[in-house]
Amino acid sequence: MPENQNHYDILIIGAGPIGMACAIEAQRASLSYVIVEKGALVNSLYNYPVFMTFFSTSQKLEIGGVPFVTISPKPNRNEAVEYYRRVAEKFNLNINLFERVNQVVKNDADIFEVTTSKTNYTANHVIVSTGFYDVPLLMNVPGENLPKVTHYYKDPHLYAFQNVVVVGANNSGVDAALETYRKGAKVTMIVRSAELGPHVKYWVRPDIENRIKEGEISAHFNSELVEIRADEVDIKTAEGIKTIKNDFVIAMTGYQPDFSMLRKFGIDLPQSLCPVYNEETMETNVKGLYLAGVVCGGMDTHKLFIENSRVHAEMIINHIVQ
Repeated sequence: MPENQNHYDILIIGAGPIGMACAIEAQRASLSYVIVEKGALVNSLYNYPVFMTFFSTSQKLEIGGVPFVTISPKPNRNEAVEYYRRVAEKFNLNINLFERVNQVVKNDADIFEVTTSKTNYTANHVIVSTGFYDVPLLMNVPGENLPKVTHYYKDPHLYAFQNVVVVGANNSGVDAALETYRKGAKVTMIVRSAELGPHVKYWVRPDIENRIKEGEISAHFNSELVEIRADEVDIKTAEGIKTIKNDFVIAMTGYQPDFSMLRKFGIDLPQSLCPVYNEETMETNVKGLYLAGVVCGGMDTHKLFIENSRVHAEMIINHIVQ
């Protein structure tokens, strides 16, 4: 085994809730570890909309046996960020933030050599727990690269009294539409299908349906955005192309894992784009390289969440110990 200060039993890529859960289990098993995170602690959650409320209860978001106490039945984004920060403090987790992993390769001694934006590491095992929030699904339409277009929505105040187009009708799109409308924006929703997304939160669905019914929010179903210009957009509808005034486009079209990174690490990705791994151990086709959390779902980003992928941490560490 290499003898240097940057060698660990386990190197974990991603300091989200599942990456932290893996670190806690490694700590309990007396394994040395380090988490390397390209952004802030729980970076994806940090980038969620400021006023977002989780679908899950706080108990289902707990890791490490630390109670997640809230005054509401369902916690919000701010409470979650604070909770996970306190978990990191409680376990004194070894986390290196704002450090991007660039390469993971195995050497002749069967040890992983990990190169980052700041230094190099070696590790006996690597866990990839990077989620899927970093790579948005693009619309691939003219004007998508204009400054007024965003694939990440955070705070509705920016859009007060503006003409706003929201693309998408799942939770993120519905939340953006309702919140910006309530800040005085003139909101137009563009929905590719014939109805709102099936996963829209049950307590939010009546609100958005009523706003559309009353004409307070305009919605074009079976439609798509086909071009974006500085002060207007073109929408393809069943009745033909419609042009409307526009100041901002919020494209809530979804996200995907960083497939190029997974391929670079040697992980097999079949045509379905669901990474190859053993569902009992979470080990990929690369021996000693594991996946944890929502990254395992590939393009099916509604398959795995914090609550049903927390178990990956125990599965992985148990396999490593055995």
